[in-house]
Order: sequence, then structure tokens, then C-alpha cells
Amino acid sequence: MTAGPPPRFRGVFPVVPTIFDDSGELDPDGQRRCVDFMIDAGSDGLCILANFSEQFVLTDGERDRLVDGILDHVGGRVPVIVTTTHFSTQACAERSRRAQDAGASMVMIMPPYHGATIRVREPEIFEFFQAVSDSIGIPIMIQDAPVSGTALPAAFLARMAREIANVAYFKIEVPGAADKLRELITLGGDAVEGPWDGEEAITLLPDLEAGATGSMTGGGYPDGIRQIVDAYRDGRREDAVEAYGRWLPLINHENRQAGLAAAKVLMKEGGVIASEAVRHPLRPLHPQTRAGLIETARRLDPLVLRWA
Repeated sequence: MTAGPPPRFRGVFPVVPTIFDDSGELDPDGQRRCVDFMIDAGSDGLCILANFSEQFVLTDGERDRLVDGILDHVGGRVPVIVTTTHFSTQACAERSRRAQDAGASMVMIMPPYHGATIRVREPEIFEFFQAVSDSIGIPIMIQDAPVSGTALPAAFLARMAREIANVAYFKIEVPGAADKLRELITLGGDAVEGPWDGEEAITLLPDLEAGATGSMTGGGYPDGIRQIVDAYRDGRREDAVEAYGRWLPLINHENRQAGLAAAKVLMKEGGVIASEAVRHPLRPLHPQTRAGLIETARRLDPLVLRWA
């Protein structure tokens, strides 16, 4: 792989949780405070309406309100990725155009899937991303995650990077992510502008060593993830290893125990937001799981617990 130009976007782009009040309604004031905290904590950029944003419990109208409200409040301070996943090619293209018009720097999209069994073949997946690319002028990040149940071989992802104009970023969250990143980088060359890590950074260090240039994590402690990513990018590998070891218990607790509620629990505990509510039928954390998350976080003194 020859050295190409530096990527437009790299670093730590955590997922912004959707903030509700205790009754389950959107909380615009809390959402703005959440975003301000995440920027102050060192996020290189943000991602909104992802799965960890509870995008699947939002109405279309709420999605539009969040896109407009968050992008307006960010005001260009950092780039914002908007998740526009939809099974329908037309609907995904329309969502992506709307995100671009609102000021998004990139869109993130999963391959089309529905439920446990409805999938489409590679030719239709290629046509899907081609059509979305033709409708916009900003980069597309393909999210390769187990939740879609869709196999996306590295060779197929590399082909889309080479042949579809705006497909340039890839968030790899499947088992064996580091090996897949290596293969993708080798096969895609300069067309793979952004090979990224995901899944709450549970495999961050191996993925960085495989060539990942970005990481999309939970939103509770961007300052901690930055300690790992910045050290590695600056050539201080041992510092990155040490930082990864320190933060791994919290990363693991989020990934394996607390899930998408973790960021909101930490923000509520630190006074960033007034409510850590998730929207029904999701359930709040068990009190002992919550206590374990807070105890693990306090050992690390993340900004989220003292920002307010």
C-alpha cells in the first residue's frame, strides 16, 4: 500500500447518546449539554443517530429534530457523522441528502437488513451504496457490525471503496476485526481512506496496530480513549499500551455489562444531564451493574464525573 494523502477525518468520534427526560421525551437542553461535554472531553468529531443513540426507538420527526438541533448547536466546532441506515435504498438516500444539507460531514450506513432473516445479496448491496453515493457529495462510512447479520468480506468492501466514489470509511466491529482491517487496507489501498475501530474500543489496541486511523466508541469518556489513540498516533506505543490497560476495565464494563446506557449513566452521575432514561422497551441498568460502572469509572477520574 502506497502512502496517500492524510485522511479527512481521524481520531476519536464517539457516539452521542439521545437524551430523554424521565417521561421518555426528547430533552433538548440535556442534549446540548451532552454535546458540549463530549466536545470539551476531546472528541475529534461526533456521530449521531447510531445504534448507541437508540436510533431504533426514534420517530422520523424526532430524527429530523435531532439532526437539525445537534448540528446547529455544534456549529462546526467538530465534524459530525449522521447515521442514515435504512433498508430502503430510496429512504437511505433521502436521509443522507437531508443529513448533508443540514451540515453533516459524513454519513454512516449499515448494509440493508431487516429482522433476523431478511438480507440482500452482494450485487444489491453494491447497488444500494452506489445509489446513496450518487445522491450526496460527502463520504460514506460502511458500518460492518454483527447486528446486521450480513457478511461483508474484505474483498467486497475494498471493491466498493475502489468503485463507488464516496465510499471511503469503514467501521469494522466484527470478530477478528484487526485481521479484517489489515486485509481491507491491503486490498483497498488508497481508496480506503478511513479504516476505523468500533464496538466501544474493546479491540482498540489491536485495531490500531492493524492500521485503524479512527475509533467510534461510546460517548462517556472520550478523554480516556484519546489517551490511547493519541499516544499510538504519536509513536508512543508503550504509552498507548499502558493507557489501554488502564481504561480497559471501563471499556469492558460498557461493552459487556452496561451497553448503550453506560454513557448516559456516567453523564447523569456527573451532573451533565438530568436523566439517564432509556426509552421503553429498553430497561434501565440493574442497580448493581450501575454501581459497578460508576466505581470502575471513578478509579480513572474521567472528565464526565467532574465536567458539571
